[in-house]
Amino acid sequence: GAVLISTFGLQFPYSLFPQVDAVRVYVNSSSENLRYPVLFVVRQQKGVLSWQVPLIFRGLYQRTYNYQEVSRTLCPSEPTPETRPSDQIIFVDIASMAPFSIAYELLVTRLENFQLETNKAFNFTASPSQPQYFLYKFPQDVDSVIINVVSDAAYPCSVVSVQDIVCPVYDLDHNVEFNGVYQSMTKQAAITVQRKDFPGEQFFVVFVIKPEDYACGGSVPSSIHGNVNRTWNLQRTKNLQVTIVPSIKKSVYVQAMFFSFLGFLSFYLGSVVVAFVHYISTDVKLTVPLGSVSIAGSGMMTSSHPISASTPEGSSYGAIDESSSSGGRQLSSPERRPPAGSDTDSSVEEESDFDTMPEIESDKNIIRTKVFLYLSDLSRKDRRIVSKKYKIYFWNIITIAVFYALPVIQLVITYQTVVNVTGNQDICYYNFLCAHPLGVLSAFNNILSNVGHMMLGFLFLLIVLRRDILHRRAMEMKDIYTLDYGIPKHFGLFYAMGIALMMEGVLSACYHVCPNYSNFQFDTSFMYMIAGLCMLKLYQTRHPDINASAYSAYASFAVVISLAVLGVVFGKNDMWFWVIFSMIHVLASLALSTQIYYMGRFKIGECYLGIFRRAVMVLYTDCIQQCSRPMYMDRMVLLIVGNVVNWSFAIFGLVYRPRDFASYILGIFICNLLLYLAFYIIMKLRSSEKLLPIPMFCIVATAVVWAAALYFFFQTLSSWEETPAESREKNRPCILLGFFDDHDVWHFLSAAALFFSFLVLLTLDDDLDTVRRDKIPVF
Repeated sequence: GAVLISTFGLQFPYSLFPQVDAVRVYVNSSSENLRYPVLFVVRQQKGVLSWQVPLIFRGLYQRTYNYQEVSRTLCPSEPTPETRPSDQIIFVDIASMAPFSIAYELLVTRLENFQLETNKAFNFTASPSQPQYFLYKFPQDVDSVIINVVSDAAYPCSVVSVQDIVCPVYDLDHNVEFNGVYQSMTKQAAITVQRKDFPGEQFFVVFVIKPEDYACGGSVPSSIHGNVNRTWNLQRTKNLQVTIVPSIKKSVYVQAMFFSFLGFLSFYLGSVVVAFVHYISTDVKLTVPLGSVSIAGSGMMTSSHPISASTPEGSSYGAIDESSSSGGRQLSSPERRPPAGSDTDSSVEEESDFDTMPEIESDKNIIRTKVFLYLSDLSRKDRRIVSKKYKIYFWNIITIAVFYALPVIQLVITYQTVVNVTGNQDICYYNFLCAHPLGVLSAFNNILSNVGHMMLGFLFLLIVLRRDILHRRAMEMKDIYTLDYGIPKHFGLFYAMGIALMMEGVLSACYHVCPNYSNFQFDTSFMYMIAGLCMLKLYQTRHPDINASAYSAYASFAVVISLAVLGVVFGKNDMWFWVIFSMIHVLASLALSTQIYYMGRFKIGECYLGIFRRAVMVLYTDCIQQCSRPMYMDRMVLLIVGNVVNWSFAIFGLVYRPRDFASYILGIFICNLLLYLAFYIIMKLRSSEKLLPIPMFCIVATAVVWAAALYFFFQTLSSWEETPAESREKNRPCILLGFFDDHDVWHFLSAAALFFSFLVLLTLDDDLDTVRRDKIPVF
């Protein structure tokens, strides 16, 4: 066959202006014969660039796309200061193996706007066969810039790349990922570039249009479905606008860190002030009369005689007023107390028809099925044994935290290293419009904003430790068995809650090192545990003897986390998963409700058929056979409302199948916690109990801060449920100090809200420190 060869020599003088000259070569051929393409080779002083027409791109499943029009920018040659300006010589060789003549068009032009300027928008058009790239030089006073790229149309899918000043420039779909950093893009992209990463203090910004849209979440064009080997000449052009703006200065980093630490140190200062005011306002006496009581709750309370109950006679709980002489006799007769480790408490002597048979009162199953239960009925065990039981929560969560956090930290360091080495910014789902790098970290602001969880978690541990020390001192001052006043002080769950809050900050920071589909559970695992521990603590307050053990509780949390992982993997399109999960959810709610209502216990994991048989018998006996009033009306109301809420969640999940399954599970936990807390406060007020100023302030602060936090939480800035390009459409600029975005504000406010929530649980029953336990109702 014949060979057609043409060679052109082109000479361009360097511009006398400081801008860098660039040359663009446009070629067009009417031939669609793929067997005999026209080959173009451009030879320059420092490199060779070649391509063919038709230019062929390969897509998914080996689909091919050809283009007869190709336009490429040649790598510019900048004159050195040592040499005088001279001409730039370019040779263009055209060749083909076709046995017939082929017409082509060649056009070489100089680019007038090749160098991008700071804070100045530039509009242009690109296509798969006509990529574009431009030069940017750092100004003298700028160390970091943000490249903002926007487009009115989401498709065609495009790629934005930042490459060093090296020839050749990789500006085609199959090689754009070979050098520099890059992002896929639909309507918006943003890349932060630092001066220190480019020794020459300049770089190329490359724009490539992909031949297909599946990488950006789009579908393959319907016209080529099922045609694997057929070629298509698709016209895919996209209008783009690029603006390069200076990023923040180093002083803003310092201000943001001062703001973060000083803001939460103010909580420490406030706690010290409250503790000091409480200390000077409380009459602390180390020497008390015989028979007096010293309780360390919200403070130290002394009394030289038994204190009457706050629950009036005739209340809905059927309180029976016991004679004060009986109480005095119990306090003044320590020789009648049982030995250490006994399962009963001498302060509990219920007057009933069974006084001649005390062994009946010792049967816990009979005591816990009484119509009206009081705290003394459910705090009969030795407090030292019960305290040790609850301290297991603390030691277990520390063990879990260590074994969980170490692999997590190692994994996210690996993720960050891969991002830095490969330059692939589609791996991590940042808010790129507000992602401020520091060292090897790509989004330091998202990590710094989690400092609140760690600082407030540690502060909560200090507050609990202070209460624990005061309580121990009170116990040392008087015989432990005479102190049957107030809520039993067991701090193990509080310590576990403080550790969980600190670990939530650690793991949330780890997740935000590189947020993506693979490590989402790092950010949510301890959220489930915090919600579960709060419910357990709220229940333990008036059920200290029958709360769940640490082992069964943490095992249940492990099951929840496993379901969350399965839901993210299978919950998007698999109906069978939602059917199974909804059944598990409903059955678990019924089993737990039956255990709480009928047996008066809270044991996780005992879901056997006997519970459901007993539930059916109760419904049949109370509601069908006799149509009587339920035996435990208050518990029945709570459990009916709770089951309605949980069944509604199950039906909603089954019908709508939400994509964010992790947040769906967390919503179930939070709604149940809020429901139980509201029920607890309502029943507390109904029982004529009081809310002291500190818990009242904490309740109001919790509600206000949670409302503000949730507002910022729902300002979605990214989503790993979508493609990276689609996620970037949600990116927004910083809103606080030019450093923090909406999600960072959520971190700040949620840390404060969780801290106030913990204080509510810690101080809610401080008003009962002077009330006998056999006068405190159980609900």
